[in-house]
Amino acid sequence: MTEHQAPALPAVRPEVVAEVVAALSPRLQKRLDGAAAKLAGRPLNSDGDDWTIEVDEDVRLTLHAPGGVVRTAAGIVCGCLLAPACLHRAAAATAMPLDTGAMAESAAESAAGSVSGPEAQPAPEPAGVAVTPLSADERAAAERLHHCASAVLAAGVGGAGAVLQAELLRAAHQARLSGLHRPAAGAVAVVTRLRAARSGEPDHRLAELAAALRDLLALVTALCVPATADHALGELRGTARQTYEDVGGLRLYGLFAEPVLTATHAGVLTWAVDATGRLSTVAEITPHTDPATAAPQSLAAANRAVRLGDTMLSHRELTRAGLSVQGATRSAGGRLGAGAKVHAVRAAGASWTAEPAARLWAEPVAGQVARALAWAELPYDSRPAGGDLLFLDVTLLGAGWPEDAAAPQVRADCDGLPLALLPAHDHPDLAHRANLALLAGHPGLRLRVIGRLDRSSRARLRLLAVGTATDEPSATLALAADRAGRVSLGLERLQRADLPPASLVSDPGPAPAEAPAFDPPAFEAPVHLLTRRVEQAVTGGRRALALTTPDAAAQDRRRLAAAGLATAALLLAGLRATATDQQRDVFGRVLADDHRAFTDAWLAAACYGEELAAALCTAAWSRPDTG
Repeated sequence: MTEHQAPALPAVRPEVVAEVVAALSPRLQKRLDGAAAKLAGRPLNSDGDDWTIEVDEDVRLTLHAPGGVVRTAAGIVCGCLLAPACLHRAAAATAMPLDTGAMAESAAESAAGSVSGPEAQPAPEPAGVAVTPLSADERAAAERLHHCASAVLAAGVGGAGAVLQAELLRAAHQARLSGLHRPAAGAVAVVTRLRAARSGEPDHRLAELAAALRDLLALVTALCVPATADHALGELRGTARQTYEDVGGLRLYGLFAEPVLTATHAGVLTWAVDATGRLSTVAEITPHTDPATAAPQSLAAANRAVRLGDTMLSHRELTRAGLSVQGATRSAGGRLGAGAKVHAVRAAGASWTAEPAARLWAEPVAGQVARALAWAELPYDSRPAGGDLLFLDVTLLGAGWPEDAAAPQVRADCDGLPLALLPAHDHPDLAHRANLALLAGHPGLRLRVIGRLDRSSRARLRLLAVGTATDEPSATLALAADRAGRVSLGLERLQRADLPPASLVSDPGPAPAEAPAFDPPAFEAPVHLLTRRVEQAVTGGRRALALTTPDAAAQDRRRLAAAGLATAALLLAGLRATATDQQRDVFGRVLADDHRAFTDAWLAAACYGEELAAALCTAAWSRPDTG
């Protein structure tokens, strides 16, 4: 069994992992990964706030975790003779999932595309405070984060074991104490995704790990540049807690809700729009200790009361109703506060075809895509709620892209623009896939949809909710009156009775094979030649790129240059050159270095790939008649 595969273990604060691993001798650190893997298979019992692990007949580990979280190193107690500097304590800390308090919940909600949640409102920070220049402590913390992140990148997933992870967590703790909250959160996100990669967790995505490393390195690189303007330092530093502003009276109209599932948290996120057209969110997200129960926990959360005032309205009910809120507070990211002064009562909802919801669909498609791409570039805690959501009117055209028939997709037309609709989440216990499969069998169906932009060289949308179209009632959903003309696809299942008879649905147009607009483009830029090397470095480290044969590398560069991607060709050449440029001693052994040149080359290639991907996505969503 690999590391981090004991789902019933409590969570642990990142700084605790760093402290306990640092107490080990170098000899014991070399054995840490193996010890953590063995510990994950040992008997585990829990009693209130205490967990016990039977290491062997003579040794027992006790984990004191109030609220399911080990918060101090003293909370890990071992009965062996070498304690407290023993391998057992460090192995337990390594095997436990990371907890970051409010940041963990924000990360869970970020998986749903939003920074929001129902926790108690923190006190707002004073407005108009001048941004101070970077201090010596902050600069040292940023340099250390850069050094540790570079070491992780150079080692790759296979080589970045518990010791390197602990080094990065220790650097993150130093950064947080210095006031660099955004880089610290980024470092913890890297470790969390790195653990998922090493343990083979189902929700691991290599692209997400590469993006987390890229964001962290870009942050600390900007902080380490002396010329960084003082006005940019506030965004680079980030904040410890979300700040809220008083918005007084607020009239909210529910839109939809989506389940939230991550490796450590599960729940539901509900979206509402106010009278001005601004989106807000309220959530019910809590930690889970077993992935097998996470999806049921998420579905059950939809039936709990919304935590706003004393309203008894559930999240599921709010998707079709409204709220009248007095004393409302809201963060910059759209998160609604739940302070003691907030009062809320149930009110009437609004149809998606009526104001204020209708104005969300009135925005031109190109403008929505540009807004969603720009949203991803904003600092994590400054992203407005729903910035990555698209609101479209579509006509279904049948199942899957011809060249990708295995994927659960539905082809659709959006006012002349061909696009693919994909499930927002692949978990089998959620309703996304089943709903999409049912919709795929009804070409010609007209729908009003809400989805999350899937950045790709094709126009793709991760479908979250569907509703009745504004025209031709016979060719749209036939929902019961109590469903208010909408369905949250992750929480509710469509039935065949909800769809009109095939005889009433109009002809969607040419068959898939006869529709040239849906054929694969005659030419696609070979961007993958660069991005696969970027991701290969994350997986196999610096050594993996150094082993690339010169002929293969030269061929990739020629293909990129021939496609007009001369910059990509140069970046690829620089990436391989820095990977192989390592000094050796007289015995031929590679000498250790700080990997800075390699990291800079990798970061440049990763950032270029990110910008190019955004440009290709913009082009994919351009209508054929506008280019």
